[in-house]
Amino acid sequence: MDIFLFQFFNLDIMRQALPLILDGARMTLLLCLAVIPLGLVGGLMVATGSISTSRITRILTKGYVDFFRAVPPLVLLLVIYSGLPFAGIRLSPFMAVCIAFFLNASSFYGEIFRAGVESVGKGQWEAARSTGLTWMQTYQSVVLPQASRNVLPDLVSNTVEVIKLTSIASVVSFTELLYAADMARSVTYNTSPIVLAAILYLAVLWPVVRLVSRLEHRLGH
Repeated sequence: MDIFLFQFFNLDIMRQALPLILDGARMTLLLCLAVIPLGLVGGLMVATGSISTSRITRILTKGYVDFFRAVPPLVLLLVIYSGLPFAGIRLSPFMAVCIAFFLNASSFYGEIFRAGVESVGKGQWEAARSTGLTWMQTYQSVVLPQASRNVLPDLVSNTVEVIKLTSIASVVSFTELLYAADMARSVTYNTSPIVLAAILYLAVLWPVVRLVSRLEHRLGH
């Protein structure tokens, strides 16, 4: 039991590793502030394309969504970071992660927004168009606000998944929370820093998960 506590809950090692891990947490926060808005904006673009009056646009959008939902995010990140240099394009770890997460997250957010748009009855479209609004004005001012409210729990839930996904940024040596914890582990030869990182993830994400549950319960009644 004492060996277990020393390996996983050594408070002295956690205290020593805390500055490095907090710096990693700051980088994770910076990454989230970049990729979540990018994913949401990209998702709106994808949803708009998926309901476009142009058949070609709908087909291209569907192909985009299917492809980037099927490709594992880790594979996509490695291709962008390690593959593009062979084409003469070199990206920083931060830029590579942002591009990979934009492509992945926008495809999932796009499907969520599309489902929300389809949940709004055709009568809403017809009523708005009868007042003289254009298709785009109807979409932006009438349909999209209702659609976003209808799928709010799914949007928040997917955002939680994006936050958890930031941990794979460590494979391209981006010093986010998990990478910082692993660096501390390699120096201390103890897994306590990894446990501390897990505690920080839990402290941030648990309230959000509970929020999703409450939103689902509220919208379900």
